[in-house]
Amino acid sequence: MPNPRLASRYAKSLIDLAIERGQLEEVYTDLQWLQAAIKGSRELVTLLRSPIVKSDTKKKIMEAVTTGNISPLTAAFNNLLIAKGRESNLPEIVNAGIKLYKDHKHIQTVTLKTAVPVSDSVKEAIVAKVKEAGDFPSIELETVVDPGLIGGFVLQAGDKLVDASIAYDLKAIAKQFDNNDFIYKIR
Repeated sequence: MPNPRLASRYAKSLIDLAIERGQLEEVYTDLQWLQAAIKGSRELVTLLRSPIVKSDTKKKIMEAVTTGNISPLTAAFNNLLIAKGRESNLPEIVNAGIKLYKDHKHIQTVTLKTAVPVSDSVKEAIVAKVKEAGDFPSIELETVVDPGLIGGFVLQAGDKLVDASIAYDLKAIAKQFDNNDFIYKIR
């Protein structure tokens, strides 16, 4: 069961400790690695959430999976989660930790959804325009290819959304036809 309050508290404690020890970048890299491992392995998530598997077994498996891939601070944090019985919340904690890191570094994540892949020059131009329009010092651009857009793009930065896709325009035209009084009166 997702618990965002618990996830943000644990993530904040990890990020604060990393800042205090001067290991913030190392912990951020660890969180990215853990996020990729969690997304890439349903079995790992199932193991973490399983009430049948004992905590010492979970600890050994996590150590085997993460040894050499994460720092000692993050490994100790994982062990603490297992000891406290909070290992099932690791995916949410990792996501919250990455968000807190980006907030601390003032990094804005912008998602660009297009019908076809875009070139690096287009990506750089979009980043420059978003920086100019939003006064963001640092931007991380995520690109998603969705053929259902037909053409154009959808740009999302935080809670702002710009939908300049052909699919959106076609839906707007279809709505106009649905509300057309002239066609309704003829029938």
